[in-house]
Amino acid sequence: MSKRILSNASNLQILYQDNHLLIVNKRIGDIVQGDKTNDKPLSEIAKEYIKNKFNKKGNVFLGVTHRLDRPTSGIVIFAKTSKALKRINKMFQNKEIEKFYWAIVKNKPEKSKSTLKHWLKKNSLNNFTKVYNKEVDGSKKAVMHYNIIKSLKSHFLLEIKLETGRSHQIRSQLGFIGSPIKGDLKYGFDRSNHNGGIHLHAKKIKFLHPVSKKIISIEANPPDDLLWKNCI
Repeated sequence: MSKRILSNASNLQILYQDNHLLIVNKRIGDIVQGDKTNDKPLSEIAKEYIKNKFNKKGNVFLGVTHRLDRPTSGIVIFAKTSKALKRINKMFQNKEIEKFYWAIVKNKPEKSKSTLKHWLKKNSLNNFTKVYNKEVDGSKKAVMHYNIIKSLKSHFLLEIKLETGRSHQIRSQLGFIGSPIKGDLKYGFDRSNHNGGIHLHAKKIKFLHPVSKKIISIEANPPDDLLWKNCI
């Protein structure tokens, strides 16, 4: 049983950095941006890392470009300049950033490869996203593609490509089709994971650098546990 380790300025898992971007591999339990828990967010930890590593004086600029849920792991992009932040935000809006996730489920989806199209409506009071087969008042369209890429002894590894980036999208859509992510009690899995996380990992990201225009393709290793190890 692996003990949960949270990120700090000394153990931050850096995947890529230059003058404009910092890309990290988020650990389970890290929060990307400050919330009502008042726990130290990854954005502040990354600022501390930059300040220490480069002996920066005064405040460090670091923009949050997107989020991952606390119980998930994987790739998070931060912008180190306002120019990069503005351009990356626009790229996310224009769907110019390819995002691939890995998810481990116990119940095999009906189809080995498919596109899921639903409408999602989030309840902010209980932080729960409800899924509908058709559009309802206040809902947003959600599209994702999945493919079973490995069959384990009693689980299945899915690779997922998002077309839209709705709150709890992968978690709620997989739960809706009867294949909740391992450990995700909120969306239908029967048992929690010992570390409070779920087996959902932001595995790969691909995009044109917002300033240099070179192709950036980054992959992040999943957390260090036996089930994930069997997937690699």
